Amino acid sequence: MTAKKMIRAVACSALLLLLGGCGTNSQTDKTKTTASSEEQVDLNSLELPQLNNEVADNEYLVEMETTKGNIKLKLFPEQAPKAVENFVTHAKDGYYNDVIFHRVIQDFMIQSGDPEGTGMGGESIWGTEFAPEISKQLYHLNGALAMARTQGDITDKTQGSQFYIVSNETDQSDGLLFEDYPEKIIEAYKNGGVPALDPNYSVFGQTIEGMDVVKAIAAVETENEKPKEDIVIKKITILQEPK
Repeated sequence: MTAKKMIRAVACSALLLLLGGCGTNSQTDKTKTTASSEEQVDLNSLELPQLNNEVADNEYLVEMETTKGNIKLKLFPEQAPKAVENFVTHAKDGYYNDVIFHRVIQDFMIQSGDPEGTGMGGESIWGTEFAPEISKQLYHLNGALAMARTQGDITDKTQGSQFYIVSNETDQSDGLLFEDYPEKIIEAYKNGGVPALDPNYSVFGQTIEGMDVVKAIAAVETENEKPKEDIVIKKITILQEPK
């Protein structure tokens, strides 16, 4: 097993403990098209909004103020409408204010969104869990914002209020096949991210400023993956809404 494969295996095992499961990329189409609908789609023609830092008219811009610094993220309501609505509504209501990052794994991700701070709490704005939204336009690139979830099939309602931000600058794609990925995403993964998570978790945003803050949080000293000193989200402010 190569070093990169070992890193990915350890990361996937760690994520199983809370986020509900870790898969590998489904490889059923060798022509860079997907048959998720009756009409096949040319993946290389899709808009890939994570690959630029500009905030489009149809996207949200939010600022997460933490005790380690501020993080700006853009959110993608067209690709993940329920996840974005849930996150934005919670942010506006102050649900995430004073919530800690309860789970941190260096070179992997930082996780928050549980008002109890245990990793076992939190709920959606609807009071019940909701199903993941997997888009061929969004991926677990470095800085991606995604929904944590409990174990279950990808079609099951397993998401509440918890989320994570990917923090990994190394190429973990060694050994993974990418026949069903856009070419630009394959190239982007060389700069970091966790592609093994793509089939199972909903990406709904991307960090555009403050990756140094994300990296600093990911590097703090932990015990059983929980920071020894509380790192707190002071508040999340909506800076721009879709026009």
